Amino acid sequence: MRRWIDIVYMIILGIGLGLVLTLGALVAPVIFHANDYLGTLLLSHYQKGLLMTAIFVKSNYVLNFIAALIILREGYGYKSFERDKIIIPAAATAVLMIFLFTLYYTKEIVALQALGEQVTQSETFINIHKASELDFGLLALSLTLLLGRRLYLYCKGS
Repeated sequence: MRRWIDIVYMIILGIGLGLVLTLGALVAPVIFHANDYLGTLLLSHYQKGLLMTAIFVKSNYVLNFIAALIILREGYGYKSFERDKIIIPAAATAVLMIFLFTLYYTKEIVALQALGEQVTQSETFINIHKASELDFGLLALSLTLLLGRRLYLYCKGS
């Protein structure tokens, strides 16, 4: 039974990593370059940002679920003396990055966008947005390390 739990856990980690990579590498560039694909000026940069934010808000539910699973699985592993030099920091970083993104950056960006297009051109908004991008990159890295190490240990038989 335990092996099946680990298999499902690793699949969910893979889904999370896939979500992060898809949003960051595929969805965001297409949304923000939509006018290039359509050949016409259809949406302003502000409107594209609103669309992207709506996508992130929906994806945050999945990310928070994944963070909860990481806490449960890795917490159980820690209490069971399954301690690993890579898993613990990777899991902690993934959970921290998820909660920073979903509970801080997304909420700040939504609040600033609600104030209007002018605010989204401010230095404050630009800095928060850049920090959220960095956070998302660190999330991808930590999920990659966590999933990779879990797969390695599973294949090794630990």
